[in-house]
Amino acid sequence: MTDSAGAPAFSLELSEDVRDVRDWTHGFARDVIRPAAAEWDEREETPWPILQEAAKIGLYSLDFFANQWLEPSGVGIPAAFEELYWGDPGIALSLTGTGLAAVAVAGNGTQEQLFEWVPQMFGTADDVKLGAFCSSEPDAGSDVASIRTRAVYDEAKDEWVLNGTKTWATNGGIADVHVVVASVDSELGSRGQASFVVPPGTPGLSQGQKFAKHGIRASHTAEVVLDDVRVPGHCLLGGKEKLDERLARAREGRRSGGQAAMKTFEASRPTVGAMAVGCARAAYEYARDYARDREQFGRPIGENQAVAFTLADMATRIDASRLLVWRAAWMARNDKDFAQAEGSMSKLFASETATWVTQNAIRILGGNGYTREYPVERWHRDATIFTIFEGASEIQRLIIGRSVTGLPVK
Repeated sequence: MTDSAGAPAFSLELSEDVRDVRDWTHGFARDVIRPAAAEWDEREETPWPILQEAAKIGLYSLDFFANQWLEPSGVGIPAAFEELYWGDPGIALSLTGTGLAAVAVAGNGTQEQLFEWVPQMFGTADDVKLGAFCSSEPDAGSDVASIRTRAVYDEAKDEWVLNGTKTWATNGGIADVHVVVASVDSELGSRGQASFVVPPGTPGLSQGQKFAKHGIRASHTAEVVLDDVRVPGHCLLGGKEKLDERLARAREGRRSGGQAAMKTFEASRPTVGAMAVGCARAAYEYARDYARDREQFGRPIGENQAVAFTLADMATRIDASRLLVWRAAWMARNDKDFAQAEGSMSKLFASETATWVTQNAIRILGGNGYTREYPVERWHRDATIFTIFEGASEIQRLIIGRSVTGLPVK
């Protein structure tokens, strides 16, 4: 069934293909990811054995990501990611972090660039590779317009020279392919930015500080230092002609199109919402089962209204979050305008649901929930990141506020 514009009509009934992939990824999350979660959280290292196992079955591969990304309803990625993050957000981010770099190439690059660079981000089942998207900086997190990393064109050599420091980069420094957002014309702010691919082994790119994090500790997060990094002209995503046209429009005060970093984040917000839904669902299910089995005063604690009502609110918020995510993902896949900032709505509500659900899961478990003998404390630590990365909750509210009021909310 399609709408009048030819796009698949929105439906809450998943196709057989999406259901099959969802169940397949759930099985991997249940049998491989979840049993290893506590170990890799303690080690605070990239779980290479799990990446390799995922690559061998085709779960960590370009084909898997491309097929789910291009799935007509748009729900392929959210359905699969919810299951992976249900298994463990830290390990799941190691499995999916490359996707953000791939989305940056797909959203800003040419078809030739897509075919050249994205396969190199994943590698093969026998030789696993990683990609990294590098946007944030020490002084430019939510304030993307303040990016200081510079890209200068060397016309004589047809090369771009990149200098600066990126921070909070998933897979930063250990990735084979880095996508770097840099300023080409600082006077234009975010409109003067572009994205560049830094190929494997490029001199001048190095890993800076690796961060010891509160949560998602099985995912590598680090600074990326760019010291006179030279990349060929064809590494500018979209090409120089397109960039020059965009810069000319901006200098004349005309609309210049979306800037590099925000185009990537807009496409990925429903996906982040799906990650949060998976984490929230894991904590809810654990707390629900605990409430059924744990007895106090001669009866299961789930018979107490205080516990049952909390579980009811958990289930309701999780379902509402999933519906917002699916709507936004369908809209994004079918080029529907986010007139009411529906992408930001899905990310905001799902991420804050995850923090609320995981906190209350700890409370239901009481003292047990606060110990590392039970997984809910880890899920609570992991959930916090969803309200921060790829646009903090305050930024999402700003975007939504501007959309619903039509005013330049600051």
